Amino acid sequence: MLARLSIRDIVLIERLDIEFATGLAVLTGETGAGKSILLDAFALALGGRGDAGLVRHGAEQGQVTAVFDIPKNHPAAKILAENGLEDTGEMILRRVQLADGRTRAFINDQSISVQTLKAVGAALVEIHGQHDERALVDAATHRRLLDAFAGLEKDVAAVETLWDARRTANTALEEHRVGMERAAREADYLRHASDELKQLAPKEGEETSLANRRTTMMQGEKIASDLREAQEAVGGHHSPVATLAAAVRRLERRGVNSPALVEPAVKAIDIAINALEEADQHLLAALAATDFDPAELERIEERLFALRAASRKYSTPVDQLAALAAQYAADVVLIDAGASRLKKLGQAAIEADAHYATAAKKLSLVRQKSAEKLNKAVNAELAPLKLERAKFMTQVATDEAAPGPQGFDRVEFWVQTNPGTKPGPMMKVASGGELSRFLLALKVVLSDRGSAPTLVFDEIDTGVGGAVADAIGGRLARLAGKVQVMAVTHAPQVAARADQHLLISKDALDKGKRVATRVNTLVADHRREEIARMLAGAEITAEARAAADRLLKAAS
Repeated sequence: MLARLSIRDIVLIERLDIEFATGLAVLTGETGAGKSILLDAFALALGGRGDAGLVRHGAEQGQVTAVFDIPKNHPAAKILAENGLEDTGEMILRRVQLADGRTRAFINDQSISVQTLKAVGAALVEIHGQHDERALVDAATHRRLLDAFAGLEKDVAAVETLWDARRTANTALEEHRVGMERAAREADYLRHASDELKQLAPKEGEETSLANRRTTMMQGEKIASDLREAQEAVGGHHSPVATLAAAVRRLERRGVNSPALVEPAVKAIDIAINALEEADQHLLAALAATDFDPAELERIEERLFALRAASRKYSTPVDQLAALAAQYAADVVLIDAGASRLKKLGQAAIEADAHYATAAKKLSLVRQKSAEKLNKAVNAELAPLKLERAKFMTQVATDEAAPGPQGFDRVEFWVQTNPGTKPGPMMKVASGGELSRFLLALKVVLSDRGSAPTLVFDEIDTGVGGAVADAIGGRLARLAGKVQVMAVTHAPQVAARADQHLLISKDALDKGKRVATRVNTLVADHRREEIARMLAGAEITAEARAAADRLLKAAS
């Protein structure tokens, strides 16, 4: 439910903080006092369209914050989770409207997109009336409301799961069929290519490895004589290592008596000997690398030629020949074993279709029966709302040739406003005043199912009075027993039934140079005085006060 609404610098509102409670809250006031402005601001916080004209004159920006208390596992919490936002139990929706037309959106002080804010707002609040953005235009909304009325959410979820399984099975079948058709068209070519590449047996990275080996062998042949000469000088018969080692031994024997003279030279000669031995090892390794069998070079040349010829033939880089060979082998397997696989996939698709169709048909039957119950419940609410000659009808059109995730049905609310007239879609046939009352009747019937936790009705009682206004008030009060209800009203019969009465007014500031909208919570005599004003007009009489007392007493 909505716990608090804070507005800053929106049109005529400079600073406004309203605390809300459960039950029915009514907003009353003179025409032009700012009731519509307050709803515009609330709609902005719920993700409604921004407008630079909403910013109060002289301010750089306006801001609206709506604080909600929501239960665990509420649909709005799921939207938060999908967007990586934490559910703390208290949800704070904030919208900043800048004077240049830009807006910024926040939930729990985390910046989010306006689309996310709108999705969360739609899950928390429904606004019905001139600000309605969800006025049951989409037939999918009607289907969801019928399912909610009948308690079919789990059945619908099961059908959606079967629809996904059906789609997956049919997609697998179609992909396999397309693959088989392609493979069959190229069967001879594929078999030949697969055999040829299998015999060639290319490996990834093989070309680079062979080319490097060939380069080493060819270059090594040119420098082999130089390497042998160097190795002979460093480690062969002409190597100075033996002579240097003998000199070190003699110096070490003499160095016992004169270590300071001998040791530096001995160390230097040792380093030289080690360096020569290391160089000898490198030279021997290089000679081993250059020592190759000419037949090996020939084999490398032939292998490279075969790989590159295959690369040109199949228009594929050498390094990708191995992958191509695997693909061709798989295609051949598909041809050989595809018929059996196709049969299994076809059977799986048939079974998935059958499971889905069975569940969808069962769902359709329940919807048909539930539609009759919904019609009866809504029609029972119409007579007191001065729609006694009207008729509400839930049209459930079942088309098994047009399946969907939620079954075969298209659900649409129709009405007949007078006997003998042609029924039609509620949104097209009903006038503005009639539509508001049809929506109220629907909401009363669906109050504990398929409804947002906060409902706002904007002047739903326009153009009615007396018994009809009293009937509207009674139904709003009944509705408020299950969800939070806010109503902008000009009907004293509605205002008298409120649990919370908010008076919207304009106050003159700066000696009348400007005005600002104010909201006051009315209790006791102040509330009676406002209801009397609504009854009598500008001049409040004793009779109006007495009538207001009777309304309040009857409502309580």
